[in-house]
Parts: sequence; structure tokens; C-alpha cells
Amino acid sequence: MKITKLECFLVPPRWCFLRVETDEGIIGWGEPVIEGRAETVKAAVMELRDYIIGKNPLHIQDTWNVLYRAGFYRGGPILMSAIAGIDQALWDIKGKYYNAPVYELLGGKVRDKMRVYTWIGGDRPSDVGKAAKQAAENGFTAIKMNATEELQYIDSYKKVDETIARVDAIRTEAGADIGIGIDFHGRVHKPMAKILIKELEPYRPMFVEEPVLPENNEALKELAKISSIPIATGERMYSRWDFKQVLQDGAVDIIQPDLSHAGGITETVKIAAMAEAYDVALAPHCPLGPIALSACLQVDAISHNAFIQEQSMGIHYNKGNDLLDYVVDKSVFQFENGYVQLPEKPGLGVEINEDFVRQRTEVGHSWKNPVWRHADGSVAEW
Repeated sequence: MKITKLECFLVPPRWCFLRVETDEGIIGWGEPVIEGRAETVKAAVMELRDYIIGKNPLHIQDTWNVLYRAGFYRGGPILMSAIAGIDQALWDIKGKYYNAPVYELLGGKVRDKMRVYTWIGGDRPSDVGKAAKQAAENGFTAIKMNATEELQYIDSYKKVDETIARVDAIRTEAGADIGIGIDFHGRVHKPMAKILIKELEPYRPMFVEEPVLPENNEALKELAKISSIPIATGERMYSRWDFKQVLQDGAVDIIQPDLSHAGGITETVKIAAMAEAYDVALAPHCPLGPIALSACLQVDAISHNAFIQEQSMGIHYNKGNDLLDYVVDKSVFQFENGYVQLPEKPGLGVEINEDFVRQRTEVGHSWKNPVWRHADGSVAEW
């Protein structure tokens, strides 16, 4: 069997789908994208095409190493996302070839279902108490929210109080048992992160995410010393080498590699195993489409340290189209009592509606995240 063709499709709301075709008629799908840089990742996929056309799609480890190591310059969000989408598609082909879910080819599942959380509140969080209560009534046992709007390096306690009030509203409306993931989103610099993480402690969050920008990961050690709240990070880390130092430092409790950014299934399995050796939990990042979510669930299925999965149905980014719009069997992601069943169909376990993909690629997208500014006119972290 040989790879004969690659096609990329930019589809709303902000995704890029990859279709890999073989000479035996088996089609694999991947999702290579960086949110806001979809065209750039698409170009990278097309640039890597020459390495894999005519190759056996079943030789995934060798293909991954060629794509990663054959380039003198390697790593980073664009190249690793391009590799990720190709890798996902090759695993999809391999599963279909052997008529088995990917997790069976990776050694078999360690769980039957995966806990999931849902997003509330939007970019500028509001009405989170009511939204959390609604999520609980819909069966979710955990939610995630953005903690703050923009924050200066040193900012007002008024903004701290507003953050605390939002989390207090969730506890009041949704109760003591719901898990609360609080995403600092890299918007918070170390001086304010020290204040916020202490103030949030009485509300017993499930975790705080990216309390500082990943380029400032050395600050995580200091934050870990002053708070018992589990610290999560990793959506902007793209390989096992990026995760190596943060795991050695012992300052992170949860890693969040994104299977569309961190080299796909092949690489994330290795990252997850590294984390398990440091007694660190896995919660893959996935505010993306159905292919990415399916890939995440394959890794969750075989990773003992996986404890919860992000998913983006109804998220504030999904304007115009949502996950289920692109799949044939809309029951594949059926949430019940805060869990989703693992996909059971061959490959990634999700059948993509190719006709609809081709229709929506005519619409396409040019999604970019907003540019925020502080009151003084300087650029703020989004």
C-alpha cells in the first residue's frame, strides 16, 4: 500500500482537515492546524508531502522520524502541527487497514469511557455561575473557564476580586462537587499569578492552567511552592523535548499536550508515558474539531494517567459550524454523566462527511484571535 495524495481543507469555524489517500482506496483524516495560523500549517503540510507520497502509510514511526529529523530545523508550532495532522491520518489508515480502533493497535484500552469537561464563559468570562449550573444539569461533572480578562504585569486587586467572584458564583450555583478548571491562558504574569493562585485556593479548583506563559515555565516552581492547587500546562509545548524540563522541575501536576500541535498520536503517547514516570496526570488540550478529539480519545484510552478530556462542542469559538456538523454518525461523541464512550469503529473511529467538508471549504475561514490592548495602549496577552 502506498500514499498517493494529500489534500487540505480550511473549514469553518477555524479548522484545517487533512485527507490522505492510498492506492488501495483507504482514506485517512487528520487535523493539522494552529488556531490563527491555519494557512501556514496547510503550507507546511504541502511542503512535507514530498517525503511521504509513494511511501507505505503503515510505517508510521519511520515516517514520523523522517518528517521530524530530516529537516535540519525542527520543532515549533507550525512544523509539529503539520506532522501531527499527517500522523493522525496515518493512524486512521492503519486502523482501517487492520479493522481496529487505533487504541487496539497501541496495546489496548485501559478504560471504557473518558471523563470530559465543557467550556463556559467565553473570552471575557461572564455569567459563569448560571452556565456552570446549566452544565451540571446537562450531566457534566467539570467545566473550564477563562480566569481573567487582560492583566498587566502588576494590576489592580479589583480584577483579582472579579475573578474570585466568578469562581464563587460557580460554587454557589453548581455546588461543591463540580470540577473547575481555571485557565489563566497565559494572560497573567508571575507577580499577579502569585496573588491569584493564593486567592483561588479556598475554592478548591480542579486545576489552574497556564498560570504563566510557557516561555516563563521556570516560574511554575515558585507557584507550586505557595499553593496546593494542581498546576496544568502544555498546550503550547510541541514535543517530548519541550516537556522534559518542566517534568524534571517537578512543578507541574497535569500536562496538556495538544494532539494537533504536539506531533500527533505518535508523539503524544511518548509524552504521556514520560509524564506517568513523574506521577503527572494527562489532560489533552483540544478546543478543535472532531478529528482532533477522536485522536485524543485514542491516546486517553491507553494512557493510565489520562484523567479528563477537553472538548469544544458549543465553545465560543465555534461560530458557523460545530464538531458534529462534519461527522456522519452524530452519536460518536455522546456525553453521558460527564463521560464519553471511547470510539469503537476502525481507525480514529469517526467518519467524516467528505461532501460537507468540500462544501464548507468553499467558505473557508481566516480566523485570528483578537488583539487586546491595555489602557495605556500596550499590547496585552490574549
